[in-house]
Amino acid sequence: MAKDVGVEPGFPSKDYTDPPPAPLIDAAEFGRWSFYRAIIAEFVATLLFLYITIATVIGASHNPGCAGVGLLGIAWAFGGMIFVLVYCTAGISGGHINPAVTFGLLLARKISLPRALAYMVAQCLGAICGAGLVKGFQHSFYMAYGGGANSVAAGYSLGTGLAAEIIGTFVLVYTVFSATDPKRNARDSHVPVST
Repeated sequence: MAKDVGVEPGFPSKDYTDPPPAPLIDAAEFGRWSFYRAIIAEFVATLLFLYITIATVIGASHNPGCAGVGLLGIAWAFGGMIFVLVYCTAGISGGHINPAVTFGLLLARKISLPRALAYMVAQCLGAICGAGLVKGFQHSFYMAYGGGANSVAAGYSLGTGLAAEIIGTFVLVYTVFSATDPKRNARDSHVPVST
C-alpha cells in the first residue's frame, strides 16, 4: 500500500487542487468575449461604487446630525455597495473593483498581465466617470463639499493617514485572497450551533 508523502497519519489527503498559475501574457484572451465582458463589469461596478459612495458622503456633509445619513450610513453605503457589486460581478470578472486587488492577484499569478492592465484601466475610468456623474447631477453640493473627498482628521499626521490606508488596503487584498483560496476548508464547512 502506497503512502502519500507529506500526509500525516490520521489526516486525509488534499481535498482541493491548486490551479496552475495564470500565464503572464495570454494573447488568446483578446479573442474571447469573456475578457471584454469582464472589463465592462469592472468598469460598471467601479462607476456605481464611486457614484453611490461619493453621493452618500456629500449627502452626509450636507445634512449633519440626525437628519442626515451620518457616519453609520456612510459605512453602510460603502460596505453594502462592495457586497452587492462583488456578489454581482464575481462570476464575470472576479469582482475586483479595486486596482490594489487586481495588482495583488497579478503578483500571485491568478490573472494574466493583459487582463490586469485592462481591469486597472477600466477601474480607473469607471471611478472617473462615477465621480463625474456625481459632479454632473449634484454640481453645487459637489463643489461645496469638496467632491466628497476626505482628509486626515485634526491631530493626525499625513504619515498616519497613509499608514492607515496601507493597512486597510492590505486587509482588503488579504480578505480577497482568503475568500478565494482553494485550500480553505471553512468555506464549505457547516459549524453546528451546539455540540
